[in-house]
Amino acid sequence: MVEWSVAACRAAASVRSIVVACPPGHIHDLAGGDVGVVDGGATRAESVRNALEAVGTELVAIHDAARPLVTPELIEDVVATLVADPDAAGAIAAIPVTDTIKRVASGAERGFTTPEVKNRRLIIDSTLDRGKLWAAQTPQAFRVAALRAALAADPERVAAATDEAMLVEADGGRVLIHPASAENLKVTTPQDLRVAELLLAQQ
Repeated sequence: MVEWSVAACRAAASVRSIVVACPPGHIHDLAGGDVGVVDGGATRAESVRNALEAVGTELVAIHDAARPLVTPELIEDVVATLVADPDAAGAIAAIPVTDTIKRVASGAERGFTTPEVKNRRLIIDSTLDRGKLWAAQTPQAFRVAALRAALAADPERVAAATDEAMLVEADGGRVLIHPASAENLKVTTPQDLRVAELLLAQQ
């Protein structure tokens, strides 16, 4: 999946260099050629911070290798969305939420992976307005200064972040959305991988 993502980055005209953050001890598995490799950290933010040390440009795009169906066109579009608005700190790929989203009562467990959780009643607290909800993806492009400042903010907030946009937002930065496609899926289960392989084969 890393190779597929790197190939898309290579084909994007705006990408000047590529840095991969990988698990410590595996740098030599990816090192070589035109790809820089750094050790990842214990959290997503630490991995991004480590990779950002190798960035000397005004803009940077962050992408999860778990989304191997990213296209060069999507990377270019997200970067162009950011460049078109000088006052924006970032721009991300995202898709409108189509499911009805329920928020559960505080303290409820997420997921159904253990018998204890399966037998626990989850109580709906409220139903959110899906017309205002978008599911964030990557790539996410940022002005480097804004992202560095966001990563240097509240340590607890940074450690808990699930994407970079939420950090930049919390730090006061304006982040734009570029509408993407559901095909830019995230591989988190074996079934996701089978779907991704099928779609890549079609390409």
